[in-house]
Amino acid sequence: MKEPIDHTTTQAPLPPPEKPSFKEALLFWLKLGFISFGGPAGQIAIMHQFVVEQKRWVSDSRFLHALNYCMLLPGPEAQQLATYLGWLMHGVRGGLVAGILFVLPSVFILFGLSAAYVSFGTIPWVSALFYGLKPAVVAIVILALIKIAGKSLKSWFHYAIAAISFVCIFFLHVPFPYIILGAIAIAFALQKLNPSFLAEKPATAKTQSNEEGYYLNANSAVAGAGANLKQSVIRLVVTVVLWAVPLVLFYVLTSNFPFWNTLILFFTKAALITFGGAYAVLPYVAQVTVENLGWLTKYEMIDGLALGETTPGPLIMVLAFVGFMAGYNQYAGSLAMGALGLFTTTFYTFLPCFLFILAGAPLIERTRGNAAVKSVLGVVTAAVVGVVLNLTVYFGQAVLFPKELSLAGLDYFALAWTVISFVAMYRFKIGMITWIIISALAGLGYYLVTGLS
Repeated sequence: MKEPIDHTTTQAPLPPPEKPSFKEALLFWLKLGFISFGGPAGQIAIMHQFVVEQKRWVSDSRFLHALNYCMLLPGPEAQQLATYLGWLMHGVRGGLVAGILFVLPSVFILFGLSAAYVSFGTIPWVSALFYGLKPAVVAIVILALIKIAGKSLKSWFHYAIAAISFVCIFFLHVPFPYIILGAIAIAFALQKLNPSFLAEKPATAKTQSNEEGYYLNANSAVAGAGANLKQSVIRLVVTVVLWAVPLVLFYVLTSNFPFWNTLILFFTKAALITFGGAYAVLPYVAQVTVENLGWLTKYEMIDGLALGETTPGPLIMVLAFVGFMAGYNQYAGSLAMGALGLFTTTFYTFLPCFLFILAGAPLIERTRGNAAVKSVLGVVTAAVVGVVLNLTVYFGQAVLFPKELSLAGLDYFALAWTVISFVAMYRFKIGMITWIIISALAGLGYYLVTGLS
């Protein structure tokens, strides 16, 4: 989004705000769980707008450092970024609250939609609401991509890496982990051969003074200074215990332990290989759960993807729908068992995310002053911009060309509303949440008009 125009020749830096109270942060994370539409790019943009721009709790440099690390991890990067930011401000309890509340509303919303899906089938007026929402989400993702690229691409070399990354994943179908590994290898090689390629524009006096206007900034004490390997090992052990407890309960309390054992092991594995986000892992999940395990049909899988795309929270919540359908079908149409499958899948999908952040972030924070690590992560972030562009194109194609990628298959309402949404939020600065509500009502209105014509 455009920076406000500075009409003065000199401007005193804003004083840093006080440390946010735990209650204030908790209320924001709860709100975020209900409004986090737009996939990872949109969710990251919402966090940036509130945490960096409005509240000034965290500076751009700290925000991007956390984002760089989360982009390297398997799992939903936006949820992990929320966990990281919560941990930065309020320690372990802050990270747990931020990460849990980021997904908790979507869990219950998706459960309600899943129950309605199997009980009543498709609901036309609900579909109409989301029909108007989808083009607005495309515009939100485009805005987020512009903002993230503007913050991350700091030299012509970063732009080149982003472009190469996009070509590799979009045209050559190179898997996301290979792109990240390639970016890391290039960065390390250039550090040895030609460090000037990694040089960034020096920080201006304005940028440096702006850093001081945030509660947590580049000059703040490193949060992980007291972290050690022992603490990380303890958190790993706690995670393993938490992983094992439900498995033991299923063994003791259920008569169909093989099903639950398979479900737990499968979704644990899926959580550990979700590099590149939900779109990267969904083909694998669909192949195993539909063709090998028979937990749901391919048509139900497609419907689950639609539900996941039109609810707040990370798109990886589609896996929770798969867990719901697995329990529902395994127990002859039991909504209770479907709910148990959904909550179990959610637990095992996100448990590794908390381990990666709460055990890894304290160590990663200690690398903020390391120029070599910073330059490598900068190249990785540039590569991720290309990947996010790929996801933006993918999502745009799905919304604008729902039937076929041709002029005949173009959805003109979706195209028009995408443009209108972009102009409304970019040019006229209409709030994201306000516009989401307007868009949903526009979709409903379009459905009523076309249905009467």
